[in-house]
Formats: sequence, structure tokens, C-alpha cells
Amino acid sequence: MNSLVIALVAAALYLIAYNTYGRFLAKKIFRIDPSNKCPSETHHDGIDFVATDKLVLFGHHFTSIAGTGPIVGPAIAIIWGWVPALVWILVGSIFMGAVHDFGSMIISLRNEGRSIGDLAGNIIGPRVKFLFMLIIFFALWIVIAIFGVVIASVFSIFPESVIPVWLQLPIAIWLGFMVYKKNKSHIVFGIIATVLMYATILIGAVVPIELPVLGGLSPVGSWVILLLIYAYVASTLPVTVLLQPRDYINAFQLCIAMVLLLLGIVVTHPPMVAPAADWSPQCVPAIFPLLFITVACGAISGFHCLVSSGTSSKQCDSEASAQGISFGGMLLEGMLAVIVLIACGAGIGLGLEKAGITYTGTDAFAQQYSSWQSAEGLGAKIAAFVTGAANMIAGLGLPRGVVITLMGVFVASFAATTLDTATRIQRYIVSEIALSCKIPAIGGKHPATFIAVFTALLLAFSSGGGKGALALWPLFGAVNQLLAGLALLVITVWLAKKKIPTFYTAIPMVFMIAMTGWAMKINLASFHAKGEWLLFSIGAVITLLQIWMVVEGAIVLVRRKRK
Repeated sequence: MNSLVIALVAAALYLIAYNTYGRFLAKKIFRIDPSNKCPSETHHDGIDFVATDKLVLFGHHFTSIAGTGPIVGPAIAIIWGWVPALVWILVGSIFMGAVHDFGSMIISLRNEGRSIGDLAGNIIGPRVKFLFMLIIFFALWIVIAIFGVVIASVFSIFPESVIPVWLQLPIAIWLGFMVYKKNKSHIVFGIIATVLMYATILIGAVVPIELPVLGGLSPVGSWVILLLIYAYVASTLPVTVLLQPRDYINAFQLCIAMVLLLLGIVVTHPPMVAPAADWSPQCVPAIFPLLFITVACGAISGFHCLVSSGTSSKQCDSEASAQGISFGGMLLEGMLAVIVLIACGAGIGLGLEKAGITYTGTDAFAQQYSSWQSAEGLGAKIAAFVTGAANMIAGLGLPRGVVITLMGVFVASFAATTLDTATRIQRYIVSEIALSCKIPAIGGKHPATFIAVFTALLLAFSSGGGKGALALWPLFGAVNQLLAGLALLVITVWLAKKKIPTFYTAIPMVFMIAMTGWAMKINLASFHAKGEWLLFSIGAVITLLQIWMVVEGAIVLVRRKRK
């Protein structure tokens, strides 16, 4: 199959979905009303609640939900074949992920910008609120610690990316100053800031930064500490100082990267060298239900409900912008996942060098995906994407070395965006838990942020010199998708209480809860067999919390139906 055909079909489907299904949901289900005042106006505080231009907010929202998720998921899921992964990305993003993100944002906009975990208490019941908050805290705890490792690993693999990623911070602060203090055009100065950021890539290519071992601490450990300090500072600053302008620059960067990748596909139009479907590759876990857990971002991801109801709803200036930001953001992420799939399944066939030998075509794919163990590592997944992407973009005449640095900066920048957004959201969660438990002393901005960062630091250094979060990583996929299912449960109950049809959220809800339950059952059996009692215990507790929440939600729905 020609990869260009796949890209064109996917783009067409997403455009049709946005203008048909998206508008239907906006009008008939979520009933968008531009006259409704948004929390950014009613609760304006200049720190978290700030009415923001929809293009700037789209930049924040999209770069926060994307991170490295739509890269690492498809990069390993293709081992089962490109057709199953592609179908799940297209169907999942349109009929599940986009609905999930849209609904999460709308119910937050209608309820003072509160997070979906907090709203679960009003919509379903107080017990559910506390249970949901615990699950969210656990998920974000892992995200913050693991993304520190992700960025540190990217810095180690691509030392040329270090200077561009860090110099992006003063550039973003300058952009925020010019736009919000000097009232300059965010488009004009956003372009200037992006050009400056790309100029730093040239510096990074000449001056790669590699940290030495410091006091017995590995380079990864040192980077994790520096990154968590950055996350603390970034998540406590007003959103207009760093968060929004940085994400806006990253949005420009993403658009440029996607255009380059699409042009690369047009020029090289490589054939898919990955198998169309391989239901039982050697030493690879069964495709069902793990495909639906492995490809999260790009199809549906529970983390998105935290961004939609955590930061984006507090900055949205009008309900009229919600479809473009949440529904549209999910579809664009789906398109990014399709491009990643093409890079790993077709672009890699243009050339893969291993042990001094250059492989092409199906041989290249076979070398990269020789086994699950060799392909599932973080470095292997990023390398597969970067290699395939660089091959296609190099077809435009750009130097391959520069392209590889460009892709490294792209991955690290997006991961950093997710890190500081996740830390800010965790601060909200800690504050909401403190309020529920009547412990106001830890609910303030700085105490809550300290708890968010320090607990992640403890997890990171629980073992492995900064890589401690990897010990809990086997649980994250199922927990993340469990969040999506439970968010859809909250949205479904909210719609039912308003006597609005629930079919469009209930079907995705049932599917996601069933798939995550199935996946968790497989995980628990595996943890038990291997004697991994920490993972088994935490997984069992989370499963019980899930069952409890689902039962409580079902009771509310049944009572509502009887009325």
C-alpha cells in the first residue's frame, strides 16, 4: 500500500468528521451556547483563569495532550500490523477520543472550570469524587516522574536537542511579554519566536550538551532533578508568562514538522513495508485487548480529560471555541499518530543502519522490529519514528543530520509541555483533595505544587538513579485508559441528568471500561505469576476502585431511568 494514499484518506476522514459529527455533537448533544459566560471571565485571576485567544489556547491544549503519546504508541503497535493500528486510530479518535475530550471540556466550562474528578462528586456522588481523585493522582504521579525520564532520555540520545529545548524558555517568556504586556500580534511575534527557536537548533547541532556523572548521579538522574525543578517553577507562574507562549511556539513547531512530514510523504511516497496484519508475531503479547491500551494518545487517552477540564477550560474565552480546541485537537492528534505510523511502517524502509549495515524495505522493518523486547523500549520507539521521519524529510533535500536534530527537539519539546501541564493539573488535584479532606494548609499554590513535584521525585529516585517510575510503568497504560472510561461515565451521567441522549458517550464508555478491565486482568495474572507483588497490589486496588465507581455510576443511571 502506498503511504500517500493512507495519509490522504485519513486527512479526508478527519475533515469530514469535524464538519459533520463534531458539529452534530456541538449542536444536539453538548448544545453549545456562545452567550454562556466562561470560567475564564467569571473567575478571572490572572494566574490560572485567563481568557485566551482560541488559536493560542489551541496551541496549549494540543501540545499538552500530544506529548510523546502519539509517537510511542503507534511506534510499537505497528508490530501487530499497520491495518489494526490504523483502524483503531481512525475509529478511536473520531468516535471515542474526540467525544471524550469535547465532553470533558464542556462539563467543566458549565461548572466553574472545575476538573472532571471534582465534578464527579456533584454528578455521581461524594464517594466517587474521592475515588476518582485517587486514581487521577496516581496516574499523574507516574506521568510527572516518567516524563522527566522521557526528556532526560531524549537529551541522552540527542544531545543536540538540549540547547534548543532550554533556550525555548527565555524565547517563550519574551513572546508572552510582547503579546500580553505590549499588546503585539500573537501571530507575528509567534512566528518570530519560532524562527528564533529554530535558530537555536543550529547552535545545538554545533554544541551538543552531555552531562557527566555528578557525585555518583547518572546524567539521566541529574536531568530529572533539573526538569522537576523547572516543572515546579513553570506550573506556579501565571499561564501567560510561560505556559501559553511556550505551547504556542510548540504549536508552530508541530505544524511545521507535520507539513514537512506530509511533504516528505508526497515526495517519497514510500510503500508500507510493515505487514498489513500479523495477529501472532513471535514473543509478542496478544493484540486484544492490548492494542487499545498501547495506542492511547492518537485514539483516546484519559490524560486528555485532565487537560480539557483542568487547564484548557480555565482559559477558554467562549463555548464557541470548544469544538475546535477539544474535538479538533483530538482529530489533529489522530492525524499525527497516522503520520507516525507511516514513518515507522514505510519511512523506515527507505534506510535503516545497524551495526554498520544499511537495510532497506521489509528487511529494515524486520531489523527494527525483530522482537517485542527490542522494539518496546522508549529509545527504540523514538528511534523508529525519528529514523523513518528523517528518511522522508530528507527526500525534500534537507540534510539528514539537521532533520534528526529537528525531530529530537520536536519530541523533547512536546514531552516538556506535557510535564509542566501535568504538574499544574496535579497541583489542582492536590488542592481539591486538601479541600475535601479539610486540610487547607496543603491546598495553597506552592504547598500543593511541592507535594506534586516531591512525590514524583521520590518515585523517580525510588530505584534506578532517576528511573524509578519505570517500575510502575506497566500499570500506566491500563490506568490511563481507565481514566478515559471513567471520564466518559461522568459525562454520560451528566447528560442523563439533563435528559440529553447518552448513546454517543455510553458506547465508548462501555467499550473502554471493558477493554481496560480485560487488560488489567491480564496484567494482574502476569504480575502474580512473576511475583511482582507491588504492581499486583496497586493494580488490584485500582481495579476495585474502578468497579466501585462503575457500580455507583450505574446506580445513579438506573435511578434516573426509573424517574
